[in-house]
Amino acid sequence: MKRGFVSDNCAGAHPEIIKAIGACNAGHAPSYGNDEYCARAAKRFGELMEREVPVTFVFNGTGANVVSLACSLRPFESVVCADCAHINMDETGAPERVLGSKLQGIPTPDGKLTAEKIAPLLSAQGNMHHSQPRVLSLTNVTEWGAVYTPEEIRALADFAHAHGMLVHMDGARIANAVVAANCTMAEMTWKAGLDVLSFGGVKNGTIFGEAVLFFNEILAEKAAFVRKNVTQLQSKLRFVGAQFEALLQGGLWRKNAAHANAMAKRLEEALAAFPAIEITHPAQANMLFMKMPENYTRAVCAGGFGSDMGGIVRMVCSWDTEQEDIEALARALGQVVS
Repeated sequence: MKRGFVSDNCAGAHPEIIKAIGACNAGHAPSYGNDEYCARAAKRFGELMEREVPVTFVFNGTGANVVSLACSLRPFESVVCADCAHINMDETGAPERVLGSKLQGIPTPDGKLTAEKIAPLLSAQGNMHHSQPRVLSLTNVTEWGAVYTPEEIRALADFAHAHGMLVHMDGARIANAVVAANCTMAEMTWKAGLDVLSFGGVKNGTIFGEAVLFFNEILAEKAAFVRKNVTQLQSKLRFVGAQFEALLQGGLWRKNAAHANAMAKRLEEALAAFPAIEITHPAQANMLFMKMPENYTRAVCAGGFGSDMGGIVRMVCSWDTEQEDIEALARALGQVVS
């Protein structure tokens, strides 16, 4: 099947993940996460984070965000996020419906928040007539392909904590962010002040299942009950645990992300050969965004090379993107020019 740049969700699973799924399929194992695969995956997360950390495995990214937030706030409290945040724009209102809490989106050109942007919302604190800002939710890599550095996260976390807030990160592409920032996973997360992290695997080579990591262990006390309550508990959870064990073992997560990021840079360089294409959001990690003439956009979308986001074309590289895929895009665009 032809590879393109529509989304890293379109990529298949890494062979090591398929191998892990097959291995854990032999015989029987305890259900609901009480198995050796989930235990070993949790241990791998501890090694990755340089400390023990409670891990809650769920079905998908929306579920990871909902579980994270449900453990962090009450219905009269709100989540402060970028207006483009996945929880605000692309989860069909799931967080608000399930949590019964308000999401407060802040306009931002690249998906990154600052203390200055957040501060005006905090005037509602203590006012009984307003939803109370309780959780600051960051996305890394952002929905516009930007990367928060550990220093930027620390500044935001310190600001949030000083105002009685918790900090959640939607890390659907956390591996790509860590590679782009040239830091460790610990430096990007709990050492920078995060309280809870939605750790993505599907965009980095797994088939299904995500993980919620609680660095604020008080929040983790609710996790098992919340996960079941919001329909995110899988009975045969070993199939999720086995995937994360394989993804974390030997640094496969980093290798996959580094490859996707490197391919995005090559893709950006290839697109620079077309003067009519304007890169609006350069490839900081594995995504880039651009403006192009309508005939280019039609060719790109028809060929499965990208997606039109209302006049802006998005392209995303995956763990399995190859140079030949970039060359195929260049040929398609070249035919439009000719």
